[in-house]
Amino acid sequence: MPLRSLAATACLLLATWANAQTTTTIVSTQMRPVEEAEKVRNVILKGFPDAVNFVPEDGNTFFTRMKAELGAAQGRVSMAIALDGELAPVNQMGGLSDLDDLAKRLAGSREISASIMALGKMGGEHQRFIPLMTNTFQMAANKKALPYLPAGANVNSLSYAQLRDWAKAMKDATGESKLGFPAGPKGLWWRFFQASFYPSHTGGIVRTFRNADAQKAWADFREMWAYVNPRSTSYGFMEEPLKSGEVWVAFDHTARLLSALVERPNDFLVFPAPAGAKGRGFMPVIVGMAVPKNAPDKAAAERVIDYLTRPAAQAAILREVGFFPVARADLSQLSPGVQLASNGMTAVFAARDGRASLLPVQLGAKGGEFNKIYVDTFTRIVLRKEDIRTVLDEQGKLMDALLKEVGAPCWAPDASSGAQVCSVQ
Repeated sequence: MPLRSLAATACLLLATWANAQTTTTIVSTQMRPVEEAEKVRNVILKGFPDAVNFVPEDGNTFFTRMKAELGAAQGRVSMAIALDGELAPVNQMGGLSDLDDLAKRLAGSREISASIMALGKMGGEHQRFIPLMTNTFQMAANKKALPYLPAGANVNSLSYAQLRDWAKAMKDATGESKLGFPAGPKGLWWRFFQASFYPSHTGGIVRTFRNADAQKAWADFREMWAYVNPRSTSYGFMEEPLKSGEVWVAFDHTARLLSALVERPNDFLVFPAPAGAKGRGFMPVIVGMAVPKNAPDKAAAERVIDYLTRPAAQAAILREVGFFPVARADLSQLSPGVQLASNGMTAVFAARDGRASLLPVQLGAKGGEFNKIYVDTFTRIVLRKEDIRTVLDEQGKLMDALLKEVGAPCWAPDASSGAQVCSVQ
C-alpha cells in the first residue's frame, strides 16, 4: 500500500478512535419510544456540551448488555439510566461505581430529598445511583364519560365496584365498551396487577396471591371485563385509544397518557386508580442514573448526571416525556396538559387510603418471569375463563419456586419476612 494511503488510513483510524473517546454512551431502559428518545437527544440534552450517544434498550437486553460489559477488560457504556429494580441485579454483581462524592455535591445544590437520594444506596452504605425522575400509574377519562358515573361516585375516590358500574353504564348507553387497559404485548399490564389490583384487594402481591380475597377479586374482575374494550389485549399505550375516542376511561403509566393530555387538556381529567377493600394501591416509580464499574469515562458520565439534575433539565424531562422531577425545578411554565398530569400524580400520592407497592427489585434478572405470572394468571382466568382456584394454585407454585430460586425476602406492600424467603400463603 502506498505510504500516502497508509497515512490516510492511520488518520481515519485515529479520528474514529478520538471520536469514540469523546462520545459518552448512555444506555437507557427508559424513554425508549422513538419520539421520546429523539426528545432526549434533541431537546433535553441539547445544551450539554459533550457528544452523547443515547441508546434505548429494553430491560432484559439491558441486563444482558451490562453483564457482557462487566466481563470485558474495558467497557463501552459510560452511564446507565434505568429503574431501580433494573439496576439492582447489576449492583448485585458488583457492577456499579460508588457515586458518594457526586451525591454530596448534588444533595445541597439540587435540593433532592434525602429520602429519594437514599434510595440510590440500594440498601447499602454507598451511593450506587443518582435519582433522575419519578412517575406512577394513574387513570384518565374523557369528560364525555362523566354523565355515566354511578350516583355519588367521585373519580378521585373511586372504588372498583364503581368502576365496574361506570363501565357498564357507558356500554349500556353507547353500545360500546369504553373502559380500556394496556393489556397488549407492549403494554405495562403486569404493573396494573402489582400496583393497583392486588394491593387494593388483598393488601399484598406475593403472600396474598392465592388467598380468598384474591379469588373474589379475580371473580369480580372477570365480571368487569365484559365491559372492557376487547381491543385492550392489543393496546400498548393508552394515549391513542383515548385520543381516538375508542376508549373513554383508561389506566396506564403517566408518560403513556401524556400526549392525549397535552394535545387536548380540556377534554380529559386524571385521577387515582380505584380502591378495594384493602386500600388504594399505587406504585411510585424511581428512575436512576448509574455508572458501570468499568465505564470508559466516569468523569464524563458524572457531567451528564450533573446536567440532567439541573432545574432546566428536570423541567424539560417533565415537559417532554412526562416523568416528574426529583430535584428542584421551575414548573411555572408547564403546558395545561402537563400540569394536568402533574396534578393527577399529586392526587395519587396524596390519597388518604393509599397503599404503596414497590417494584420487585429483589428479583433482579428474574423480574420478567415474575411479571409473566400475573399476565398468565389474567389470561387463564379472565380470557380463557379457567377455574380461579386451580389457576391461582398452579401460578402460586410457580411464584414460590421463583422466589425460592432467587432467595428474595418480601417487599412492600407485603409484610416483611425478615431474612426469610417470601412465599405465597
